[in-house]
Amino acid sequence: MTLAAAAAYDELELEFIPPFDWTRMLRFFSGRATGGVEAVHEQVYYRTVKVDDATGLLSVRRDPQRDVLIVRVEGEARHHLDRMTPRLVRLFDLKTHPDAVRQGLTQDPWLASLLDNAPGLRVPGAWSGFELVVRTIVGQQVSVKAATTIVGRLVQRAGTAATEPSHPLTPWHFPTPYALAQVNLDKIGMPGKRVAALQRFAQAVADGEVDIDNDEPDIATLRRQLLDMPGIGPWTVEYAAMRAWRDADAWPATDLVLMQAIARRMPELTRKVDQLKHAQSWKPWRAYVAMHLWNEIADQMGLARGG
Repeated sequence: MTLAAAAAYDELELEFIPPFDWTRMLRFFSGRATGGVEAVHEQVYYRTVKVDDATGLLSVRRDPQRDVLIVRVEGEARHHLDRMTPRLVRLFDLKTHPDAVRQGLTQDPWLASLLDNAPGLRVPGAWSGFELVVRTIVGQQVSVKAATTIVGRLVQRAGTAATEPSHPLTPWHFPTPYALAQVNLDKIGMPGKRVAALQRFAQAVADGEVDIDNDEPDIATLRRQLLDMPGIGPWTVEYAAMRAWRDADAWPATDLVLMQAIARRMPELTRKVDQLKHAQSWKPWRAYVAMHLWNEIADQMGLARGG
């Protein structure tokens, strides 16, 4: 890990253990990018960032010759690159040992083709647990595309415009918990109960009741707190655990795409209870099985389905 300074930006190199499927990771991010806040363009991931009162533009690309990601932060936020590093490691799942995942899943023969097809697949993370849970609440019972559209509207209603430096595709900062809790979301495109659940969650984070973005999250407590909130169910919590809290064994069992994918491969497992029982054999790597199944559908359909 090396750090180099320039007049308007700092760069950081983050190592990973190959194989690392950068193309599929960017495909996942691209299909779910928060409009105006993050984007994928020409094999580079971009997003606006804010650390305390310092703002900036983050860009991440893979080095074509070495097993490193090159992170660049422009603007005043570059002075806090060390504080961003844990988030970056989670965002790109850089601590994973691909061989450990493979060895842990080879006991199930029908996973072999998935692992062979995408040996460097990772679980894409999240820059912000708050941002991800907001998106996940919005995404309940709607398509990935619809959720992306609605989150983009939330950003324009409650977010703040980015100042220089910025990228043409990322002119906004994501709303703060307080701003999202207070903004009028009438006619945003969500049912009233979902709006209430979203703003209830945002208020709890704003009040410090839910410590959603700790670098060392208390996953058990977060699971309990979110499940206790009306309008937030197991699918939302498990999806957040997969991506924001880096729980390698998180399993969004009620995800329709996952259920269909499993039933298609094993027709005897059409019932959720039977799928849950079989999935026990995938512990402690169930989050990676979910990603491989979603990835298979995306490969076949050419769409950002699942997650």
